[in-house]
Amino acid sequence: MNNATFTELLFGPAGSLFMYSMLIVIIAMTLLVSLRLLITRRKVGYFSMVIALVILIVQYGQLVARAVTQSQSETGMFLALLLKLLAFVLLNIGIYQLYNATRKRDLLVFVLFIAGTVAISVTYWSIPVWLQENMEQTALLQPLFMELYLFLLLFLSFLLVGPRIGQNGKYQIMLTVYFAAHTLHMANVYLFDDKQPYLKLCEQIIPFLFHVVLFLFIFERVIEIMQAIYNSSITDGLTKLYNRKYFLGRVAQYVEGRVPVSVIFSDIDNFKKLNDTKGHQTGDAMLKQVAQIMMEETADTGLCGRYGGEEMVVLVTDPETDPAELAERIRSRVETESIVTISMGYSRSKKGITADELIKQADEAMYEAKTSGKNKVVGF
Repeated sequence: MNNATFTELLFGPAGSLFMYSMLIVIIAMTLLVSLRLLITRRKVGYFSMVIALVILIVQYGQLVARAVTQSQSETGMFLALLLKLLAFVLLNIGIYQLYNATRKRDLLVFVLFIAGTVAISVTYWSIPVWLQENMEQTALLQPLFMELYLFLLLFLSFLLVGPRIGQNGKYQIMLTVYFAAHTLHMANVYLFDDKQPYLKLCEQIIPFLFHVVLFLFIFERVIEIMQAIYNSSITDGLTKLYNRKYFLGRVAQYVEGRVPVSVIFSDIDNFKKLNDTKGHQTGDAMLKQVAQIMMEETADTGLCGRYGGEEMVVLVTDPETDPAELAERIRSRVETESIVTISMGYSRSKKGITADELIKQADEAMYEAKTSGKNKVVGF
């Protein structure tokens, strides 16, 4: 009795009902995340994915109904296969749109794929009359072109979508799993007359992996967006240095924790003249170049921020780093590698000094460098 129950659970209607119901749950979770992203981000890629996931839920809903009733009409089987193809196309379109702007050329390709999917579905009802005398042969041939078309879609997805998106590793896994599931399905239907229970079981289990990876794909996209939002809130858009608010907070954190630190304050010399004579585009390029030099020189010793305008600051957190030597390396590289020079001042933290006072001292030292000849380093 127990053995019969276990066999029924694996290979019988109860097993199919359980598998398909669990898949609907996973797809519904992915749908909720995608819908939330669509509402908050309003990006067309999420709209395509939402439509695809709704179609998948309808498709698996049909399979649940078939598992319950143990019967399905010819029209029902056609709709299930058509929904499967449309869901796959829209899902891949959505994934592509998440990482790429939809241009007119892309839009034309998307329409062609959807139209091709609808067109190929006509072959389901276009079996020649002379082949319709054998009912079993007709039943096998009806979905054949649609099934083979799915292999073509898989190949084109590998070729066209994969190289143009982020998370390509997860995407390749998804397509490989989908290919394995469809290959098993084709083998079971066309080689074993759909009578191999273990292959049938694999057909039901493998999609779990596909939809789990898809859920992780979408979830990681959420993390990417959250990370991007966080980064944009603490960094300067032009130079990619930390913004003033974040930098001041980090200085206060170290000073209040009585950690020995130094602050280097810098200002690009004659920056207004540069903007007036060579244009703001050149000025922005110099800001980015100086910022890049500062980030490279302080990668292991501290952090950099844009204090305002052409003023940039460094928090030296490594107690073994001499701020004078670090500032001189930065000044020398800027002079050698760019068309501008910088004046720099530094100050070391002392007992009883506040974060604001530490920055003010470095600023005063920089002002002294500025007023005594420029393109030099001065300590407070």
